[in-house]
Amino acid sequence: MGALLSSQIVQTVVLGAALLGLISGALGAFAVLRGQSLLGDAVSHAALPGIALGFLIAGGRDLGAILTGAAISGGLAALAVMAITARTRLKPDAALGVVLGVSFALGVVLLSHVQGRSGASSAGLSSFLFGQAAATLRSDLWIMGTLAAIALGIITLLWKEAKLVSFDPDYARALGLPVTRVQGMLTVMVALAIVAGLQMVGVVLMVALLIAPAAAARQWARSLAGMVILSMSFAVASGVIGALISASARGLATGPVIVLVATGIVALSMAFAPERGLIWRAIAQRARVRRLSSDRVLGTIHALARDHDNPDYPAELGMLQAEHSSATVPALTSLSARGLVREISHPPETTPHWQLTEKGRARADALNRGEATDD
Repeated sequence: MGALLSSQIVQTVVLGAALLGLISGALGAFAVLRGQSLLGDAVSHAALPGIALGFLIAGGRDLGAILTGAAISGGLAALAVMAITARTRLKPDAALGVVLGVSFALGVVLLSHVQGRSGASSAGLSSFLFGQAAATLRSDLWIMGTLAAIALGIITLLWKEAKLVSFDPDYARALGLPVTRVQGMLTVMVALAIVAGLQMVGVVLMVALLIAPAAAARQWARSLAGMVILSMSFAVASGVIGALISASARGLATGPVIVLVATGIVALSMAFAPERGLIWRAIAQRARVRRLSSDRVLGTIHALARDHDNPDYPAELGMLQAEHSSATVPALTSLSARGLVREISHPPETTPHWQLTEKGRARADALNRGEATDD
């Protein structure tokens, strides 16, 4: 690992991946909360015309000009989606489809034109489709760092407004906040995040890095601040781990590896996140079923005691099994462990009998009144 990190190219790629993670993680959280996951896809594809135009205007492969062109075309596409949704009867998904298709088609046409020019084929503009992390230069890191500082600075300044607009835009509008402006600013910043990742991840895969860490963070976090911090952490980890894996194995493209790592984090989060994870929910569901089964057995013992006008009535095991079948013994074991029933002997009978404790009677009464809670 030490020898790997001693390479200047690897260091540059790792630093670039970390910066990209900071931007995409922070802005992706707001995109997910606002239900604009597909907006990133439209903006990333819409950046392609700007890449080609930036090359034509600069007269060469100047990353600053290319990213500026991509930012302008991506931002305009994002604002076009908002305008189409607001001023027509088209739904957001239809507006996204229209903008994405037209922008990408225009980008492919311009890209073909640029690459057909003399000497332009060596510019490697097609690498922006899937990314080419190894081509990242130290000077490129300053551009990515500037984009990161701008994005994080705007989020910090607009934190309260962005938080309210993301969760309840109608309430924000009622308070007099400029909801449309804030939404537009957040949308343009999504375009900034995508532009920052074009060199490393590419047009096609950038949306995954924008959304995947935020989706994973959503499984764990209970607050916006927690979600943004976790999303940034997951994105940085995905970028760094993906870059190191790609550097350690020959022939592995960095961008796709980064996206696969981020997807793996999403899968783990969906499975193991407390309360929201699939495994956690399965365990909780199983516990609820067991608790319901135990409460039914408790209710049966309580009913028998009431019918016999004896709060300490000993319910015979066979009688309970006739009512609850195979669920009886596990339920009694659970009830006994919780101190709700106790096993007693009932001479001359030799079979086990079960009796409510004081706590068990209180629990059964609460169940009958519908006031019981998990103890």
